[in-house]
Amino acid sequence: MTLFALNLMLALLWAMAQGEVTLLSIGSGFLVGMLVLHLVGPVLGDRRYAIRFLRAIGLTVFFLKELVVSSIRVAIDVIRPTFTMRPAIIQVPLDVRGDVQITLLANLVSLTPGTLSVDVSDDGTSLYVHAMYGDDPAAVSRSIKHDFERRILEVFR
Repeated sequence: MTLFALNLMLALLWAMAQGEVTLLSIGSGFLVGMLVLHLVGPVLGDRRYAIRFLRAIGLTVFFLKELVVSSIRVAIDVIRPTFTMRPAIIQVPLDVRGDVQITLLANLVSLTPGTLSVDVSDDGTSLYVHAMYGDDPAAVSRSIKHDFERRILEVFR
């Protein structure tokens, strides 16, 4: 059983022990469960559960911000009579490893307007991305590595 599932069960137990199952009691139970799991984490084999969970929330918030900013940028470019886009296929070297991490990165890139994951190299060391604004391929690659890949690595390590 994962620590997240255990945390959810502790939250439900906390809510039931309080006599009412409300969003507030489940939320407070989740926080208490996270504290308990952080304290007993070394015994369970995961010392960084709470930190990784908070970083996952940070990744989600960052992605939502990027989604809004990119959507506005693409919408403005579509409305303008002249296009400022310079499409390009860009090779992004990967530090993430494993199918889950690579798939998460590729999906986040594809869900962000203006970029689309095209392919992953056979050895899993490069991601090929179609970028609407690819006039500076190095900047696009740096942005993907710094913004998305770094945060994914923080969640998984």
